[in-house]
Amino acid sequence: MSTAETDAGPAGTTPDEAPHARRNLVVLVFSNLLAGVGVASGAAVGALLAESLGGTSMAGLAQAVGVLAAAVASIPLATLAQVRGRRWALSLGYALSTVGALLIVTAAVLGQLVVLLVGLTLYGVANATNLQSRYAAADNAGSGTRARTMSVVLWSTTVGSVVGPNLAAPGAVVGSGFGVPDLGGPYLFSVVAYLLAGLLLVALYRDPVGSAAVASATTAVGPRRTGALTALRWAWAHPRARFAVVTTAVAHGVMIMVMVMTPVHMQHGGMSLQLVGIVISLHVLGMFALSPVFGWLADRFGPLRVAVGGMVLQGAAVALGFTAAALVPDAGAHAGHGAAEPAVNTEVLTAVALVLLGLGWSACVIASSAVLASVAEPHVKLPLQGATDALMNYFGAGSAALAGPLLAWGGFQAVNTAGAVLLVPAVVTVILAIRAPKP
Repeated sequence: MSTAETDAGPAGTTPDEAPHARRNLVVLVFSNLLAGVGVASGAAVGALLAESLGGTSMAGLAQAVGVLAAAVASIPLATLAQVRGRRWALSLGYALSTVGALLIVTAAVLGQLVVLLVGLTLYGVANATNLQSRYAAADNAGSGTRARTMSVVLWSTTVGSVVGPNLAAPGAVVGSGFGVPDLGGPYLFSVVAYLLAGLLLVALYRDPVGSAAVASATTAVGPRRTGALTALRWAWAHPRARFAVVTTAVAHGVMIMVMVMTPVHMQHGGMSLQLVGIVISLHVLGMFALSPVFGWLADRFGPLRVAVGGMVLQGAAVALGFTAAALVPDAGAHAGHGAAEPAVNTEVLTAVALVLLGLGWSACVIASSAVLASVAEPHVKLPLQGATDALMNYFGAGSAALAGPLLAWGGFQAVNTAGAVLLVPAVVTVILAIRAPKP
């Protein structure tokens, strides 16, 4: 990919030389931490709230509209970043998410499914905003540290995202004081977290002068605007860029499909809301805790190798998830004769599968993002980033929407089988990228 990568950092500088770079990275770290709390506070209860208002089939659809919103928002946010800079794009994203969280709380109080879906739609914009913050981090880094810099910003989501699912019980207590039902209470934390994240960015973040977001709006490159479809067509002609786009979408789709149905599967199996929160926390920990390790590996050994490792991890995750689901009937069939041990094994296997699922997502997304952040053509770079995030979330939305009917039809085994099938396109594109001639 002779024209797809560059060794220059922002305006040819290193992070130490770029104005505001260190402060920007600190701001991105803390805003992502707060946003992690906002997103994950509702992660363990969103599907359950939707199910309580509209039935099991609504559990997947409710998640789908949030992911779909992230897809729709990705391209406008990238366009705004190109015109006005990352600061305003990220801040607007969190503002919309704050409104969404408020609407979800309102829906829980009123028992209105339509209001819930509208709220979840705006709430989902936070996912697009969080993801685009990794590219903002790359704007402040040189080529030799792009993957690590992006991974540190993603890693900062760990604290908030691990704490968030465990706010379900405290959220119910806090919500009760305001007349909010148990499943709506955690979203009160989301309101505060998103609001603080947006204010932090407005007050302290400054786009680096040499970043693509600023350069494309202030130089002769500006008038040459590339649409999302044009950017994707460009990527399709470059094996490494094609791998990055497809792998990002597939890894996210597999993760969403399995993760969103895990709380419902666990509740159907009689597991407590507290245990659901713990498992989702472990999953989110897998998504972000080792991000710096995957970033270092991508910088040191190349993104293709790291992506292959991520695919292996996700493959192992769906295999374990399938196995855990297969143990449930056995436990019921032998009730009263050693039934407790299979149930415990099911819980443990489910938790391990969700951790591996998160680790695989992390490796694939960081490796792919490093390739996308290295695109040299300024008229393609930001549109391709936005288009990839949009495709990623469209894929996730479709997976989430499909997950509910799959669970109702064939149980958790069917969900994990579908996840395995989804991995095939990523495997094909990474093989083609490895075999492609080096530039």
